[in-house]
Amino acid sequence: MSYERLEQCPVCGKEEFKNFIVVNDNAVSKESFVIVECENCTFKFTNPRPDSESIGQYYESEDYISHSNTKQGIINRAYHVVRSITTKQKVELINRHSPAKGAILDYGCGTGTFLAACKKDGWDIRGIEPNAKAREVASKETGEIIASSLNDIDGEKYEVITLWHVLEHIHTLNETVTMLLENLQEDGTLIIAVPNADSHDAKEYRENWAAYDVPRHLYHFTQPTMKRFLKKHKMVLEEVLPMKFDAYYVSLLSEKQKEGKTKMLSSVMNGYRSNSYAEKNGNDYSSLIFVAKRK
Repeated sequence: MSYERLEQCPVCGKEEFKNFIVVNDNAVSKESFVIVECENCTFKFTNPRPDSESIGQYYESEDYISHSNTKQGIINRAYHVVRSITTKQKVELINRHSPAKGAILDYGCGTGTFLAACKKDGWDIRGIEPNAKAREVASKETGEIIASSLNDIDGEKYEVITLWHVLEHIHTLNETVTMLLENLQEDGTLIIAVPNADSHDAKEYRENWAAYDVPRHLYHFTQPTMKRFLKKHKMVLEEVLPMKFDAYYVSLLSEKQKEGKTKMLSSVMNGYRSNSYAEKNGNDYSSLIFVAKRK
């Protein structure tokens, strides 16, 4: 096992951090990890962290649904029901921003559910998924070859590039986004979805907030830090949209971490409170979708 420590903030490049919170990896290793906060721009990130060669073992769990597609347990069954709804919403979103339906790249496509829906809707799809097990499922789901890295993409320009709950996992954060943008059409759209560390459920559950998901989640964005990150890459934020179901799903997972068992009523109530808070407080939902274009 090898760890690495970041000496500079990935967003602003400054070198002064303070400890923000200590979180346990309840899913796999049971280790504790520190999340630090940049004293200059407030960006939060897991530091130190397993390096890119060591992180794979932290995904080795049948409960990691974006890789396994498991339907075991009430939480995973609920996830599948909600995913069918949100997949339709995602396709509607990309159609609204790019009605021509050209080529789309989904980076970190998981088991391929979103790409399969895009293909059915008339899009020319490409997918990248580093995890071999998920990549195999995605290939069967889409009927297409799924690449394992950006190096396998032939330099085609895409009308839309999406990262659905993926950006927070990428070790080479800035380098990867730079490469992705090189493959985006000049008038193309970049869509990024991430958990929101300023949400009500994040503040409610604190170290038990499931969306910290250390050490798999290396970065913990908020609206201000995402806007600053996009500006760094010369992208203009066009729209910020809520993922309202995430408040309920994350609360289910958080309650299980906190109490050691699934508490459906508490989870639903906390999810509702989180969404109600966000509606009145600057759109700070549990997870957010950021839609950006070039300056």
